[in-house]
Amino acid sequence: MNGKIVGVFILVSSLIVGAALYYLQIYGFYQEVDAPAQGIKLVTLANNDGEVIPQEDYHAIDADSSPIRYRACFTTSYSLALLTETFQMVEGVEPRNAPGWFDCFDAKAIAGELEAGTALTFLSKKNVHFGVDRIVAITDDGRGYVWHELNDCGEKAYDGTIVGEECPALPSALAPTE
Repeated sequence: MNGKIVGVFILVSSLIVGAALYYLQIYGFYQEVDAPAQGIKLVTLANNDGEVIPQEDYHAIDADSSPIRYRACFTTSYSLALLTETFQMVEGVEPRNAPGWFDCFDAKAIAGELEAGTALTFLSKKNVHFGVDRIVAITDDGRGYVWHELNDCGEKAYDGTIVGEECPALPSALAPTE
């Protein structure tokens, strides 16, 4: 009889912990955020500065628990032709999955548009957090998507590889201890 009670206790405890873990990963740490006060910027080809692009219908989520949890959706009136002539493009990036409840950001659909050539990716900001760049994808019909992507410095820093001189200084919280 005591074995059944212990078994039930372990089972119930496991279910509670599993449900809590699921909730925290999918809902718990995210919060909706307002559009950036300075607007959505893309890095220009001319001088590597950020230039604001027109945007409407901005929806975004972020979490303090990770620098790569930021996702946003918006619309813009700029055409892909204007964007490619003016702003730095980024190759070889794919959108990261967003929680299912944030339904404007479908990573699989965005990746399909990138592969089909009906969407292009641009650099919004280099090192928005150490080793993390902000990427903006814009479709040919003006839908825009934003996410954070690890850059080469971030991949090196977070996998333990020695960070080279081309990377900014590693924040003290991330620096290896001897």
